[in-house]
Amino acid sequence: MAEATDEIVVFVTAGSEEEATRIGRKVVEEGLAACANIFPGVRSIFRWEGKVSEEQEAMMVLKSRAGLFEDLATMVKGLHSYSVPEIIAIPVVRGSADYLSWIGDVTGKSTK
Repeated sequence: MAEATDEIVVFVTAGSEEEATRIGRKVVEEGLAACANIFPGVRSIFRWEGKVSEEQEAMMVLKSRAGLFEDLATMVKGLHSYSVPEIIAIPVVRGSADYLSWIGDVTGKSTK
């Protein structure tokens, strides 16, 4: 198996498309993510506070770098309406060299 690159994909669910858009725009503006893809209309079934719940949410997929994860997670938590938002990173094992280079080029600095 190939070694993971420095790039990561981060999954974040939000209570609405508008909330995901607000968070996604801010983390991209701040250079903590290169891109935010938002998928509205996600149905989530989960256990919370002792019961099974079902909600409509929006899924956000962020492209970033492992070294930025803590700052990214802190910003998402600060902007998010949930007390315990989903913020899960998975490593990128392989990818287009040009695309991975672009992620590195546009993250780590504010682009406002």
